[in-house]
Amino acid sequence: MGRNIRKRRSPLAVKVTAASAALALGGGGLIWANFYASAHESNDAWGGNRTKATAAQVATISCPDVGQKLTNVPDKARTDVAGELSNLDRQITEAYQRLATTRDAQTRDASFVQNSILQPLKERRQNILDRIKLEITRVGGTAPGDLDTLANCTGTPADQTNAGGQQGGQNGGQQQGGGQQQGGQQQGGGQNNGGQQQGGGQQQGGQGNGGQQGGNIGGQAGNGPVAADFVDITKAQPNVQAKPRQARNASRGTFTTRCGVNTNKNHNTDNVIVAPGVKNGAHHLHDYVGNQKIDAFASNNTFLQGGTSCQNKNDLSSYYWPVVRVQDGSQDFDQNNDGGGKEGNVGKILTPVQAQIKYVGSPTGKVVAMPQFLRIITGDAKTTTNGLANANAHWSCTGFENKVQLTEQYPICPQGSKVVRSFAFQSCWDGQNADSANHRTHVAFADANGNCQNGFKAIPQLTMRLVYDIKPPTIENGQVKNAYAVDGFPEQLHKPSTDHDDFIAITKNGLANKIANCVNRGQNCS
Repeated sequence: MGRNIRKRRSPLAVKVTAASAALALGGGGLIWANFYASAHESNDAWGGNRTKATAAQVATISCPDVGQKLTNVPDKARTDVAGELSNLDRQITEAYQRLATTRDAQTRDASFVQNSILQPLKERRQNILDRIKLEITRVGGTAPGDLDTLANCTGTPADQTNAGGQQGGQNGGQQQGGGQQQGGQQQGGGQNNGGQQQGGGQQQGGQGNGGQQGGNIGGQAGNGPVAADFVDITKAQPNVQAKPRQARNASRGTFTTRCGVNTNKNHNTDNVIVAPGVKNGAHHLHDYVGNQKIDAFASNNTFLQGGTSCQNKNDLSSYYWPVVRVQDGSQDFDQNNDGGGKEGNVGKILTPVQAQIKYVGSPTGKVVAMPQFLRIITGDAKTTTNGLANANAHWSCTGFENKVQLTEQYPICPQGSKVVRSFAFQSCWDGQNADSANHRTHVAFADANGNCQNGFKAIPQLTMRLVYDIKPPTIENGQVKNAYAVDGFPEQLHKPSTDHDDFIAITKNGLANKIANCVNRGQNCS
């Protein structure tokens, strides 16, 4: 696979500082409500929609992302390996829950986290790594020689949780973060320019000593977001770069598919791409539009029977993304469920008011049709521990999309403006595989000029734009009120950079070719 060239990230000028990080008390989450409350503090005094300064030495657990290391798993072993990777995720979730519910013990024993949480976790992870090696070798494959080095996890202090995954940056695998997205290829006037954005003020360093006074990881579920995860977009420096120049034979057309906003509340916490056959493999809730029968147990054989929410009934593709919730003390149907409140995803689920799905062309030439059952994941749900190598989150506000795109902060939009999260997927395909072992290496981003490299072929680039009507959060004295956040793995602290999107191409009656032909002819089709 060719090296993916990334644009330099240009930090925003504005920095939001928080005197202390925050914890919103009240509202669902079962065991989550009292994670970081100091002994002398009363939960009742704060209500369900305000964050509160407390102290926590270790904010979260950082584990190497084993799945990204496995770039060459034989087909015959992939299902079993995917199951073991899901077991690793489950272990981290359980360890994080133990971390979050033993704060009193941690204050009495400085070695508690290492001896009672991290060391047992390492031993359990090693057992799974051994099984992964066995699954690979038994079908004639070769496991990575350094797999055992990925067993060890570390505790991340609160004042480092916004530092872009310092513990796991080397484990990001292929450099596919969105810095290569081309401005002329996005919906809504070219507002997406990839991962080059860095919301200002996300660092919380200097707020404490070793995390003791550095604040905690906030949120009404005890695991984010915090005040520093938000920025007033009107004070953010513009960072959207110019569109690349289009070549004479550029594919200038667009194909729009209208699939609704999931008003029928088609949700689940599975992820059939990364965890086939594993219930709650995502550990967070997804919105689904397009194909209506996508869950952990769906297969290529059943996709075509799924029906679709799209107006074009030949589009059976699955478009799914983590839900956004408002953390104002409200609760939703899954407050006591796995993937929901039991795993730190709390608050009222927000349905987008718009969901725009559009395929666009390449600025350098023609595209080929997407293959049936192509799977693409864009972004990284684990940037808090992996670092930003694969981050492809874009947060903005209506009226600002051509000026500011945020990766590491949520925007606070002015009155009359709505929150926008948008995605521009990988637009280069290896020409052979509908998926890959780590779900990344079969696709890639174009370089800064829009070129696919090393034999990869340009395909129609899927772009998505989700618009939400959200009451703007407020920040007072370093505390955020009425926060909103994207669902995620509990140990990832609901950071904006963990936003991601999933796609499975499923079409019939020649629709894939029609999309490519429309784009190549420079037409605007639907």
